[in-house]
Amino acid sequence: MAIESKLPPETAPPLRATVKIADQLGICQAALIARGLPACQEAQRLEIAEVGADGREQRLVEPAAAAWRALKAAASADGIALSIVSSFRSIERQTEIIRRKLDAGQAIEDILTVCAPPGFSEHHTGRAVDLATPGVRALVVEFDQSPAFAWLAAHANDFGFRLSYPVGNAQGFEYEPWHWCFHER
Repeated sequence: MAIESKLPPETAPPLRATVKIADQLGICQAALIARGLPACQEAQRLEIAEVGADGREQRLVEPAAAAWRALKAAASADGIALSIVSSFRSIERQTEIIRRKLDAGQAIEDILTVCAPPGFSEHHTGRAVDLATPGVRALVVEFDQSPAFAWLAAHANDFGFRLSYPVGNAQGFEYEPWHWCFHER
C-alpha cells in the first residue's frame, strides 16, 4: 500500500513529490507506514527566532518563535543557557542530508534511525528545535545529563515544547534529548 493512501486528504497532494524522493533514496514505503511516521507539511511563513554565534539564522513559525524566546528568557533567568543548533529545515535540505549520508556509505536503515525521511521531519513544520548548552557537545545523548535538560524536562511544556524522541519512542528514532517541538496549546 502506498504512503499516499495512508495520508489525510489535505496532506496527500503536497507529499506526492516526497514519495518520489523517498523511492529515489531507497526508502521503503512499507517501512514508513509500519513506523507510523506522521507527514509534516513544510512551513511557508517563518521568522528569525535566533541568530547563532556563527551568524546562522534559526527560523521558526511565529508562534513557535515567540514561545522559544519566552522559554529561553525564563531559562536564562534561572541561570540556564540554551541556544538553537537547528530549526526549520526544508524538504530539499532533508534530502541533501540523507544523500550525503548515503554517499558516505551509510545504510538507509541506519540513517532513518537518526534522520527523518523527507516529508516526515518535524523540522519541516518550523516548530522543531535542536538545542545546545555550553559545556556539552551539540547533538549528543549526554545533553540529558546537563542542567539545561533537567530545566527543559521540568519547564519546556509550560511554553508548549515537548521532547519528541524519548528513549523507546514509537517512531523508531534513536533517543534525542536535544530535539524539542512546539505544540500550540
